[in-house]
Amino acid sequence: MLIGCQSNSKPSGLMMHVSGKVEGLRKGTLFLQKIVDSTLVDVDSLVINGEPKFQFKTEIESPEIYYLYLNKEDGDSLNDRIMFFAEKGEITINTLLKTFESSAKVSGSENQVLLQEYRKLARQFDGKNLEYFKAYIEVAQSDSNPQATDSIQKAMDNLLKRRYLYALNFASTHGDNVIAPYIALTEVYDANIKFLDTVASKLTAEVKNSKYGKKFIDFIAERKAVESQE
Repeated sequence: MLIGCQSNSKPSGLMMHVSGKVEGLRKGTLFLQKIVDSTLVDVDSLVINGEPKFQFKTEIESPEIYYLYLNKEDGDSLNDRIMFFAEKGEITINTLLKTFESSAKVSGSENQVLLQEYRKLARQFDGKNLEYFKAYIEVAQSDSNPQATDSIQKAMDNLLKRRYLYALNFASTHGDNVIAPYIALTEVYDANIKFLDTVASKLTAEVKNSKYGKKFIDFIAERKAVESQE
C-alpha cells in the first residue's frame, strides 16, 4: 500500500518524476525534501507498507539539490537521507534499507553525474588533508621538531590551494550546467572575487537564469559591494 501527498504549488511546466526501490524496506515513511530559505522542508511524502518501491512527481523550476529522507522510526538519524541533484524528467534512486544513504544509486540527472565526478576527487583531497592533520598533531604533541610542523602546515596550505583550483576549474569547465554555480556557492564562495567572476563569465544564459545561477550572480554583487566599502 502506497499513500502519498502531493505539493499544491503553482505548476511551472517542468515536471520531475522520482522513482525507485528501497530493498528490504517494508514499513516506513519516505519524504522528498529541499532547502527553502535555509530551511529543509517536505515537498512530498509517501507511507510505505509492504511494497519497497516508491514514486514522487513534482514541479521543479530548475535543477537543484533535493533529498530523499527515510523515517525509519528507530531513533537513529544516521544514514537516512540521500542528497541528489534534481532536474526535470525521470530520476531513479535505488538503495538498501540498512545502508540507505551510502548504497544509493541515482540515475537520470546530468548534474548528479557531474556532482559525483567532482566529489570523487574532492574526497581524495579531504583524505590527504586528514593524513596531514594527524601527522601535524603527532609532531606538535612531541614538541621535538618545529621545522616538521612548519613543513606539514605548508603542505596543508598547498593542498587547500589545489582543492580550490580544482573546484574553480571544475565550475568554469561546466558552465553549461547548474553544477557550476552550485560548486562555486558551496565550495569556493570565499575565493578571490576575480576567480568567481571568471566562473560567472563561463555560465550560459540558461544557467545564469537558474536558481543557483541567480544566487551566484547576486552573491558576487554583494561581495563586491562589501569589499568596495572596506
